[in-house]
Amino acid sequence: MARKPAGYPRSGHQHLLQPPDRFQDRHVPLHAIDLVKIKTLARAGVPLARVKQLLTANSNEFAAAIAEIDCMLAERAEEIRRTREQIAELGCGDRLFVSPDVADYLDRLQHLGVSERAVQMERDIWILLQSVAPEQAAEWATDKLDAISDPQFQTIYLDYDAAFDWSPDDPRLVDLADRTRGRPPGPPEQPAGQPRHWTRN
Repeated sequence: MARKPAGYPRSGHQHLLQPPDRFQDRHVPLHAIDLVKIKTLARAGVPLARVKQLLTANSNEFAAAIAEIDCMLAERAEEIRRTREQIAELGCGDRLFVSPDVADYLDRLQHLGVSERAVQMERDIWILLQSVAPEQAAEWATDKLDAISDPQFQTIYLDYDAAFDWSPDDPRLVDLADRTRGRPPGPPEQPAGQPRHWTRN
């Protein structure tokens, strides 16, 4: 088996080199120089698909190609940055899917001890509300944040949550209905743009 000359460069980038002229005695050092250029360009972030073009480009073509590659790499860097932010937001739970006000409201519910079932129901409703009526949802979220700060409303909400497991003939439902007439838990039912406020009886 024929052996390759000992000084011939070995690299994964050899496919980018021009095939040597069998009658050219200097092909080994010329290829070594090209290989250094290829490795330098590759380390600089130049895609291998563009390296061969740059090896044969004149100064103007080289500058234009580098500017284009730099722009492309900047776009990729921005895309990576946005992706990292989105990945970081995954750890924020609700804040990835709802507005900050709604996320704060859901946090308040959890801190009050509202069941995960009720919080999930609220979360799903707010996601839908914000997708179909974002302006009204923003008004309702402000209203709900104000209401959930009221101790009386907190008590009603917790009882409302607990009532999910009560039987239909439970006598506590009558009292709960009387207490929730001022404003039942959940997004209020009123004309768009007319948020209702919690009223104390």
